[in-house]
Amino acid sequence: MSSKPPRLIVGLGNPGAEYTETRHNAGFWFCERLADMMGVRLTRESRFHGQVGKGPEGVWLLMPDTFMNRSGQSVGAVARFYRIAPDEILVIHDELDIPPGQARLKFGGGLGGHNGLKDITSHCGTQDFWRLRLGIGHPGDRNAVVSYVLKPPRKEEHEAIDTAMARALSAWPDIARGAFEVATQKINARPARGKEATP
Repeated sequence: MSSKPPRLIVGLGNPGAEYTETRHNAGFWFCERLADMMGVRLTRESRFHGQVGKGPEGVWLLMPDTFMNRSGQSVGAVARFYRIAPDEILVIHDELDIPPGQARLKFGGGLGGHNGLKDITSHCGTQDFWRLRLGIGHPGDRNAVVSYVLKPPRKEEHEAIDTAMARALSAWPDIARGAFEVATQKINARPARGKEATP
């Protein structure tokens, strides 16, 4: 497991106003909040197929302009240009298998059928990068997943997701210095009962 400070933070989502509030854009929501917290302005760069900005200590923030299933095109372009190794990348994405209000920080592992992660793995040649998984819950029916992720969360779900993002953002100083074990304990802690949305 890597303990190097990350050099590239990637928020996943779909571009376009019609997707802004959808569950699949949770990674964008986090990246925008982190950029605000760091005072980083994200600007569109065609060579990187996305919006990028440089933060303190030379860390890059990226929101791909490609659709979710082509996220690796953007991540790969930035990583190659700045010579960023896969284990120096942190990808933030929505996670069906975790309820709203919870988040999980992990290194490597399976892709859980997430098309954004699949494409990043294809372009990086490895699954060994960091992920911050923001729980959005599951509709309960596999056939309903596409419709579910492309709709906005209910009010109570959105509040729970915001709470999980706030907890993850509070651990950013630990992530920034490569103290992933400390950050994991803070982020992966389950919220008190009643703080997380139920389906």
